[in-house]
Amino acid sequence: MDPFAKCETNPRVKQARALGIYPYFVPLASESGPEVCVDGRSMLMFGSNNYLGLTQHPRVKAAATAAIARYGTACTGSRSLNGSLELHEVLEARIARFTGREAALVFTTGFQANLGTIAALVGRDDVAIIDRADHASILDGCRLAFGEVVKYRHNDMDDLERLLARYAGNKGMVIIVDGVFSMHGDLANLPEIVRLKRKYEARLIVDDAHGIGVLGPGGRGTAAHFGLEDDVDVIVGTFSKSFASTGGFLAADARIVDYVKHAARPFLFSASIPPAQAATALAALDIMESEGQHFKQLWANLDCWKAGLGALNLDIGRSETPIVPIVIGDDLTMLAFWRNLFDAGLFVNAAVAPAVEPGNALLRTSCMATHTEEHLERALEIVREVGHRLALVR
Repeated sequence: MDPFAKCETNPRVKQARALGIYPYFVPLASESGPEVCVDGRSMLMFGSNNYLGLTQHPRVKAAATAAIARYGTACTGSRSLNGSLELHEVLEARIARFTGREAALVFTTGFQANLGTIAALVGRDDVAIIDRADHASILDGCRLAFGEVVKYRHNDMDDLERLLARYAGNKGMVIIVDGVFSMHGDLANLPEIVRLKRKYEARLIVDDAHGIGVLGPGGRGTAAHFGLEDDVDVIVGTFSKSFASTGGFLAADARIVDYVKHAARPFLFSASIPPAQAATALAALDIMESEGQHFKQLWANLDCWKAGLGALNLDIGRSETPIVPIVIGDDLTMLAFWRNLFDAGLFVNAAVAPAVEPGNALLRTSCMATHTEEHLERALEIVREVGHRLALVR
């Protein structure tokens, strides 16, 4: 038996390519701003996680350039050996202060932040209790952990309580949840999760990749949005969204951070983030704390975008964030919609199982603070025209 036989092209991928509706790995030839260049033509970008639009901010670019000039292009080693810079420690101190925690730890990617944190904290005598809609990095972190893993139905608090009651007194319990769910843009029911956490004496980890910079006072995230910052034990985040960079972080009590720092294999055995990326994240944080207009403009744009899609009678789910799904259902119908939007000059993201539940295929759209009124009007007109042509818009 050939172990590489599995590498034959996935039938669904083969079918999408044959039909000319394969939507992935589209190369950009420009900055990822509100408009991008693809194959020599300008397109509207409504599929980016660049929520505050800071990848093009002059202060952010200047910080990255200055860091390269001072530190070079890479650290060439792990943080535990030769790869720690003063810049990393400054960033960790700022993240800790921003999230209201004692300490923080910077990882090479946001994915690794979940991988390392969960694998280190969920031990043999523990159980990780996770939402079925949690991000893949949470699932993979649980696979690396030695503890048991169980899932509750998405945002179903009765199902969560059922699992907490089952394991209470028998295992250490860690609830792990996305603050903002990345495909549908809905929020975790943190108030009820916190109530159950207290009742059953569990711990709580919130992955706030899509909440930091977007929700709460000053963009401090989902816990701040609900006024529950003191009730979340661990916050995990990424720099690849609102921070206009790459990398990830853990923020928690100092003893938790110090433990993960010495136990998380994805942290210990990965090279540290390059100087330019650390400086970029710091500059973005400076802007979040000093230029509140980006936050306000993002939400004004979001209100316009959601109202426009709603007026077209499209199913946008229960989004409460800049992530706005257009739920179609059937994979091929959704991919045909994506292709026609793409050809008309609108860049959005296509999501099929396992990114979403089977039969729940959707277009993942998102707003940015740097979208103008003209961008929004043009994008909505493209959706309207293409939707009418495909009989998806009434």
